Amino acid sequence: MCADTPDYKDTLNLPETEFPMRAGLPKREPAWLDRWARIGVYDRLRDTAGDRKPFILHDGPPYANGHLHIGHALNKTIKDMIVRSHQMMGFDSRYVPGWDCHGLPIEWKIEEQYRKKGRNKDDVDVVDFRQECRKFAEEWVDIQRDEFKRLGITGNWADPYLTMDYHAEAVIAEEFMKFLMNGTLYQGSKPVMWSPIEQTALAEAEVEYHDKESFTIWVKFRVVDAPSALLAVGPDGQICGEQRNGPSLEDAHVVIWTTTPWTIPSNKAVVYGESFDYGLYEVTGTPNECWAEVGERFILADKLAADVLKRARLEDSQWRRVRTVPADELAGLSLQHPLAGAEGGNGEWDDIRDFRAADFVTDTEGTGFVHCAPSHGMEEYELYRDLNMLDQVITYNVMDDGSFRADLPFFGGKYILSRKGGEGDANKAVIDKLIEVGGLLARGKIKHSYPHSWRSKAPVIYRNTPQWFAAIDRPVGDGQDTYGTTIRTRALSSIDKLVKWWPQSGRNRLHSMIEARPDWVLSRQRAWGVPLTCFTRKGALPTDDGFLLRDDAVNARISAAFEAEGADCWYAAGAKERFLGNEYNAEDWEQVFDVLDVWFDSGSTHAFVLRDRADGAPDGIADVYMEGTDQHRGWFHSSLLQACGTLGRAPYRNVVTHGFTLDEKGNKMSKSLGNTILPEEVVKQYGADILRLWVAQTDYTADQRIGPEILKGVADSYRRLRNTMRFMLGSLSAFSEADRVDAADMPELERWVLHRLAQLDHKVRTGYAQFDFQGVFQALFNFCTVELSAFYFDVRKDVLYCDGDTPERRAARTVLDILFQRLTTWLAPILVFTMEEVWLERFPGDDSSVHLVDFPETPADWLDEPLAAKWDGIRRVRRVVTSALEIQRRDKVIGASLEAAPVVHVREAEVLAALKSVDFADVCITSDVVLTGDPLPAEAFRLPEVEGVGVVFEKAEGEKCQRCWKILPDVGSHSHPGTCARCDAALG
Repeated sequence: MCADTPDYKDTLNLPETEFPMRAGLPKREPAWLDRWARIGVYDRLRDTAGDRKPFILHDGPPYANGHLHIGHALNKTIKDMIVRSHQMMGFDSRYVPGWDCHGLPIEWKIEEQYRKKGRNKDDVDVVDFRQECRKFAEEWVDIQRDEFKRLGITGNWADPYLTMDYHAEAVIAEEFMKFLMNGTLYQGSKPVMWSPIEQTALAEAEVEYHDKESFTIWVKFRVVDAPSALLAVGPDGQICGEQRNGPSLEDAHVVIWTTTPWTIPSNKAVVYGESFDYGLYEVTGTPNECWAEVGERFILADKLAADVLKRARLEDSQWRRVRTVPADELAGLSLQHPLAGAEGGNGEWDDIRDFRAADFVTDTEGTGFVHCAPSHGMEEYELYRDLNMLDQVITYNVMDDGSFRADLPFFGGKYILSRKGGEGDANKAVIDKLIEVGGLLARGKIKHSYPHSWRSKAPVIYRNTPQWFAAIDRPVGDGQDTYGTTIRTRALSSIDKLVKWWPQSGRNRLHSMIEARPDWVLSRQRAWGVPLTCFTRKGALPTDDGFLLRDDAVNARISAAFEAEGADCWYAAGAKERFLGNEYNAEDWEQVFDVLDVWFDSGSTHAFVLRDRADGAPDGIADVYMEGTDQHRGWFHSSLLQACGTLGRAPYRNVVTHGFTLDEKGNKMSKSLGNTILPEEVVKQYGADILRLWVAQTDYTADQRIGPEILKGVADSYRRLRNTMRFMLGSLSAFSEADRVDAADMPELERWVLHRLAQLDHKVRTGYAQFDFQGVFQALFNFCTVELSAFYFDVRKDVLYCDGDTPERRAARTVLDILFQRLTTWLAPILVFTMEEVWLERFPGDDSSVHLVDFPETPADWLDEPLAAKWDGIRRVRRVVTSALEIQRRDKVIGASLEAAPVVHVREAEVLAALKSVDFADVCITSDVVLTGDPLPAEAFRLPEVEGVGVVFEKAEGEKCQRCWKILPDVGSHSHPGTCARCDAALG
């Protein structure tokens, strides 16, 4: 610039904004939280809802017993995005957060405190104990509430639901008593998953599977009665085939295989498969160390015999197959328990074992025979239940703590598990005794997937105990038969007819679980929970009429007391007499003190949240339940069963499922591995919006990964979005309605942006409605970075900065205002803090908030497909030009694209005409451009993916305008020194 040329920098319309480049989210986000609380954003939305249609996401309650982990953050953020997006799409989107407060984990914590102080829980009054549990839960509810709020989660935090609130406890009891009254409640004794460490029954949802090394044994059951067999006779009367009556099966052994040696003392039967081929195998020689003896004979499934005998350390040359043993011959055998007649056994195992066919036997592993202890296995239990033989085969050998009953010969007092959950002494004692009596053929160890309590992390066992069940195949006598007459049929019908699944695979998973599941175990042998509010007649059997007291007046007294005093009143002195009233003699009835499974508590929440609250659902049905995929066997499952027993249908219309969160390498997070990512630490380092953005960027329907490198990438995406917002804010400085231009009067490029906004409006609304936050974010992020920052903003900077009050500049600013209104609101459900900051930068005020507005309506006539097709072609050619210029810049031929005036050869006449109809030099950010339909020269730059376009580089001719930096022939010929005509006019 010459010394006498003015500095025109101050004459440019450069962006003006105080919006900082650096977000400083960790320090600034709490102030926005305080502001939202001060102006009451959530309550104002409820107060101004008017006739908006309610939209209810019902919160699956987290458990009140610890700080939040990354799974909590993922879960609550997805919920928040659902709630906020639906509010901004015109719904009255209500969200009542809740907590699960009863149950074993809290009891466990209080018991730990007792043990540290040398106290015994059994010495503490049950009501006092329950009060300590309540206090513990209250403290963690307050802690978790603050942690959730810090993540920007909106909701009715001042009045959440707690399953331990008096009204909640009253309703849970009422919902239980509906099962009592409708005929689905019964007491039964069957194998349930039992935690010896926690001394309570567990539901499937309380169990997780981990690898466990178990003892595995092959045990001999001696044949003591084998009826004589006939020779096989052919149609001509001649003897044919094998001689089945020699040798006899008498004194041969049926061999079973099990991975639970501790169940052998409870054995009552052995079963076989009717369709398998069995044979009689004889030992002809033995190695030095072997429990088999020469001459011993074993009956085995032919497919498995070689493997079994190998396990017994026999070489192939040391045994032979004697003959076939057909199924009809097996049916006539009688077996003896290997401990029968053992000295000191007191006759415990002397009875003949039942021996029959069963359809659950397989010949894929084991021996082809299955030992049955129906007290410890559901398949065996169901077999003998259907045979009406349970009274003959049920044992009560295992106590609550997993020890054998004290008077059980040889094994009394032995523990299946140690008191810390490791291997006890029962398995070894059983194996040693079997060796002693000659009942063991082989032993080993196996590593397999085994159920563990998700709380104590200790293995569980199947144990027959008296429990309370909801019968899911018994007709529900409530008259609500629209979707079926049983809980199971209602649940399956609801899954297919009433509920949408996101993703659809959730439907398949829950459907298969409901199809195959047994009756629901409702009872737990604990203290902190809602009791099973029922009474049983003394001396009556569970199968007797009148065993359960069913009386509406009694139920009403219980409900009223719970509403006023909470469930503790069930344990108060005189409670039985109080609830039974004068109509019944308390001496005739037993009060049940088991507590309800906590899944029944959370499964009942639809009643006291959706049905009973003013901010619940008008019809008592939630629009959405959203939880992790593990809740197909948890909350989705129990809520479905509970509601089908009381409402007659599912309590939800949509079920959204997310996966688990893994570390960057795809490993499960573990404190021992040191790979956990804590939400609190992410918020401290980056801010909650970065954590929320991570959620939006991930496909939450599958397992997600998070870690330092991933978070760095998220932070980079955030910075790019922030820069987009900053550019708009700066360019909209002092924009007013007087500057606004109608869409019809805009240049093509602005109308193309409007077209894209119309497309995005549909994409965003559809995506949010379908809970596809990744799809919404990717569409908006790509639009902001590729179509706005890298194209539209780049092209229009010249007009925005250098034009005077031209129609083009007013149109561009109008489009920027339209973009601002949409991008801030569309992104507000995701980046709750940042979009509030952006909004307040333009619209400050005590009552202003982006979270108080809706998504703007987008005119349908903004869609212009022919214009979009035209500009797609223009942008393809532009890409060739910019790529050609990048080479010149790389080679330092030019420093900026404005130094160029390329010659662009275009083969297609239609495309060439489109380029000539716009200022293509401005589109390419060059000072000039020559468009021609001449054939492409050999030296022309080409892109393989854009056929028929070639670019020949030429430098721009003229002088550089000292204001806009374009190189033009007319620079210097105007009244303002060193300017082009456009800049001269702008300067006036």
